[in-house]
Amino acid sequence: MKKRSIALLFATAALTAAPAIAQKGGFSGPDNTTAAAKGGFVGPDAASTTVEQAKSLRDDAWVALEGNIVRKIGKELYEFRDASGSVNVEIDDHVWNGVTITPNDKVRIEGEVDKDWNSVEIDVKKVTKG
Repeated sequence: MKKRSIALLFATAALTAAPAIAQKGGFSGPDNTTAAAKGGFVGPDAASTTVEQAKSLRDDAWVALEGNIVRKIGKELYEFRDASGSVNVEIDDHVWNGVTITPNDKVRIEGEVDKDWNSVEIDVKKVTKG
């Protein structure tokens, strides 16, 4: 009896999980041209925020900033500046995706606000040149 219950439980789980495993992810709707092929959202990006605004947002808030990375401060730590001010940004090596940036290049960074007791930093998840 116990083996039959366990077998029935596994069979039910397999039948309910199979459609979820077979589905492909992504958004499909207006302005979508490639999401069906590779998955993900295709549409407008997050609205740009200024450094000044980002510093006042809550911890873990998602931001998109446009400006310049002006100098390297430490391993994976950089100073980012726009017209409203500057903030330290952490950019893991894999986030660069082979793109080379100089202080003269305008960039768009997207990531999360990381607030500590007395500092604000941006944990960058995406860097786009231009």
